[in-house]
Amino acid sequence: MWKYLQKINKNLIMAIPVMMLSGFVAGMLMNAAPLKQLIVPFTFLMVYPMMVTLKIKKVIEGGDTKAQILTQLINFGLIPFIAFGLGTIFFKDQPYMALGLLMAGLVPTSGMTISWTGFAKGNVEAAVKMTVIGLTLGSLATPFYVRALMGATLEVDIAAVMKQIVMIVFIPMLAGYATQQVLVKKYGQKAFQTRLAPRFPALSTVGVLGIVFIAMALKAKAIAGAPQLLLYLLTPLAIIYALNFTISTVIGKLLLPRDDAIALVYGSVMRNLSIALAIAINAFGPQGSSAALVVAMAYIIQVQSAAWYVKYADGIFGKPGQAAPAARPQEPAVATAAPQMATSGAGALAMVPTFRNILYATDLSETARHAVRYACSIGNQFGAAVKVLHVVPDQTDLYASETGIPVKGGNGNADANDLNRPAVEAAIEKVHQRIRETASNVVQEIPKCPLAAEEIIVKVGDPAKQIIDTAQSGDYDLVIMGTHGHTKFDDLVLGSVARDVVHASPVPVLTVRLPA
Repeated sequence: MWKYLQKINKNLIMAIPVMMLSGFVAGMLMNAAPLKQLIVPFTFLMVYPMMVTLKIKKVIEGGDTKAQILTQLINFGLIPFIAFGLGTIFFKDQPYMALGLLMAGLVPTSGMTISWTGFAKGNVEAAVKMTVIGLTLGSLATPFYVRALMGATLEVDIAAVMKQIVMIVFIPMLAGYATQQVLVKKYGQKAFQTRLAPRFPALSTVGVLGIVFIAMALKAKAIAGAPQLLLYLLTPLAIIYALNFTISTVIGKLLLPRDDAIALVYGSVMRNLSIALAIAINAFGPQGSSAALVVAMAYIIQVQSAAWYVKYADGIFGKPGQAAPAARPQEPAVATAAPQMATSGAGALAMVPTFRNILYATDLSETARHAVRYACSIGNQFGAAVKVLHVVPDQTDLYASETGIPVKGGNGNADANDLNRPAVEAAIEKVHQRIRETASNVVQEIPKCPLAAEEIIVKVGDPAKQIIDTAQSGDYDLVIMGTHGHTKFDDLVLGSVARDVVHASPVPVLTVRLPA
């Protein structure tokens, strides 16, 4: 079930239009009024799962204050007023349609803010903070914006709207945070982040599709009587998103480093349409379905435009590591190791590093599986390819050192190959297995993890020498490796391997050590 839900969540571009069409057909064939009873459960299913994965503690972290302030100025100082102005032009005699347009431009930001920022290789941590801050401020400010801007054309019960926001946002937020703490305590932060958290957005998608279906079913007969209405709804929405993208792009490019600028764009453009939809259909009675229909149409433009913007982000802001020298690669959310960067070469620190090819050296231990998250995160940030190297110890060397009997030389190469072949074959299979397991977890934490099973290199010999030789001959820009495994013997051997690689490597080396 989770597999199908996650697939739907990744294909909202198709899922939402299909659900709108289904709702239209259902509304034409049946009396849609009883569907209103499903609004409350679908609303909860839509909002609560988002809150379980919300990283509230991120708000107190500093480092991107300028980006946060600029984002919220756009969110609350510009976009709501643009939406309101377009509503008065396009829906002069349809106040609830105008309300829907205002709602679509009023509540930032969605969980997709984080995802799309990651896809475009922006500052994901800044996007997390924008999501929490925008959601909280937007929920508190919505009743007052609606009353101030729409109070002259429709009746707005500010207490009723606030009550709905408490029910729709703050109670699920508290319940979600409590659920998060219980799951982290029971399963640990790593298991929660890798196995449990990725499932919740898919549940939220079920709620979104359910509400879209209901909103469309309730308005089906009105749309059938005026089919041009849908195109008419899309026009002002397209203008809002075009202006939003343009304003945030110009401000970000002029005032922020590349990664923060991308976070600002998605932190202002990606509105929380789920909550806007829930407020519209819950807080304004039967007429709220008209507002909900406008918000439902906004999904189509928002998802499509966000996907297209990813393709042009590098052309607008430059590639990672080029346009923003001050920016640093984002670490995966679950990573707790302390990386140590060692560089070699006289002028290495005088230039801004750009990583195109990364060599991830693994010994198949848990430490190395931890280090792969750094390889994926940095590779994702810089658009670099990540290749995997595993070195199988030469069995002939081990046998000779332990017995004192030389097995190399002369015709001994055949014997050496026979000794090494089972270890190599087993290593290849195990590396592939580990990569498949790790990739299935990492890709849920780090969008577009550039780790590919076909890019595996297996060599035989001394680990440090093979890593150094591969890094030098393969035109790599960075080597990433762990520093110890399960046992004290592993710690001693792999610790010395890491030291040898750091001291002799012709390219920078990032070593990752597990916490005590």
